[in-house]
Parts: sequence; structure tokens; C-alpha cells
Amino acid sequence: MPKISIVILTYNSSKYIEELLQGLLKKYSQELKDDELEIVVADNLSHDDTLVKVNKFKEKVRLIENKGNVGFAKGNNLAAKKARGDFLIFINPDARIKSGDIFKLASIFDDEKVGIVGGEIISFQGEKELSCGRFYNPFNTLVLALGIEEKIGLRFSPKQDRNVDFVSGGFLMIRKNLFDRLNGFDENYFMYLEDADLCFQARKKGFKARYSKMATIQHVGQGSSNRTFAVINIYKGLMYFNKKNYGKIAHAFVRLVLRAKAAFLVLTGKMVNNKYLVETYTEALKV
Repeated sequence: MPKISIVILTYNSSKYIEELLQGLLKKYSQELKDDELEIVVADNLSHDDTLVKVNKFKEKVRLIENKGNVGFAKGNNLAAKKARGDFLIFINPDARIKSGDIFKLASIFDDEKVGIVGGEIISFQGEKELSCGRFYNPFNTLVLALGIEEKIGLRFSPKQDRNVDFVSGGFLMIRKNLFDRLNGFDENYFMYLEDADLCFQARKKGFKARYSKMATIQHVGQGSSNRTFAVINIYKGLMYFNKKNYGKIAHAFVRLVLRAKAAFLVLTGKMVNNKYLVETYTEALKV
């Protein structure tokens, strides 16, 4: 049985997936041969030629075809149910292994109190991504809304290995038995915040989340064309996260803060004739 299952969720990922798979197959050819590692790709009904490119590697990569664009949380959950490894590692399709080793990353689980490990994420320009963060309680959500999260360390990229509240779902490793105990990612999140919630639920079970530089990926990230989608789903995620984990009063406060920000940005957009601000945050007011 494999020690590690790499899970990659795709949706119109044709531009990137082939390079990621080629890199993984080259780096871990022996581990794949020895059945110490498996690669599972779950596709959310892509409309481009993602499946054509994945099928080039069908001898070494397991493909799961979901019946629709079911989102990040559900799509990964469906793949995880088919994974056989002791550890799951979720990697975004627009990424590639830059340095280090995921098997060294797995060695961190020798500490039985560690349930989740996140690796280092950098952009293709070499800049560190803010791959860790503190939980989005009402105060931290206010900080986020004010746009000062980096200044006070709400989101950050540690200079050394350390325990953190949560790590990014773009490069996240978790014990398979813990993932099953938690029923996977909460599928009420379509995309965004499901990683923070997973770490929150793991902590409630007595497990720590840890960041480590033992493995590094390069990540393209989302383009500006997806910003409206991101804003809407982040708003939904923040409200749900607070309602679920902190209660009705916290949810009401967060909703008020986010709606106030959205209203301000709609007004600003109208004043400066910024169509993106007006349309995006008008939609956000409906959340």
C-alpha cells in the first residue's frame, strides 16, 4: 500500500497539468514503481483538453472523473475516498515541485500530535506566498476587511518550521485516518476557507498544523479574470466559518463588517467609474 497519495483536483487545467505530472513522475519514478506513492487526479468536468493530457499518463496516474464542477472541497473529497495512502497530499494543478521532498515532509508526522503539514509555496517569480495564517475569528476578519492582514501577521510565510493555525490547501498534507475522521473538507465551502476550517477541526481533535520548508512548490495562482469569483466565495466562506466555529453573534458581526466594506467599494467604484468594483461588490452585498 502506498505511503503517500498525491491528490490533484483539476478544472480546465490543461495549461499546467502536464508539466506537474511530468515533474512528479520524473522525481518519484522509483517510489511509484515500489508502490510507495500514488498520484490521483480528480477532474471537475473540464471543458478543455485537461483529460486528454492526463490520459497521456494513464499507466501511472489514476483518474477520477467527477460529474460536474463540484468545487474544491467536494472534488478533493471524492478523490480522497479512492486514495490508498497513509497520508494525503493536496497539490494545486498549476504548481510544480521546486525543491525538497514530500517524503521528508511526511517524516514530520513522526510527532503523533501533528495532524496536518503545509509546505512552502513560492510564485514562479520566486516570491514567497502567504501560505499560513491565523484563524479568521471576528477580529481577524475585521483586520482582513481593513486590508492590513499582512502588517499584523494574519497571513504570513514563516522563515523557519513552526506550528501555525492553518496552512494553505494548495500544498497540504494530512494523515488519511484523520481526514476520514473529519469527514474531509467541509463541502459547504465551494472554494476558499475550507483549508482553514479543516485545520480548525483538526485542532479540536487535539492535532497541530505545522509549516515546513522541507518541500517547496512553485504556484501560478489565479489570474485577474477570476477575482470576482474569488471575492464572492471568500465572503461566503468567512461568514460560514464564523457561524460554524464561533456562533451566531460572530456571524452577524462578520456579515456587518463585510457588507460595510462591500458598500464602501461599490460607492468608490461609482465615484471613480470602476466597473469591476461596482459589479463585484454589488454581488458581494447579496451574500
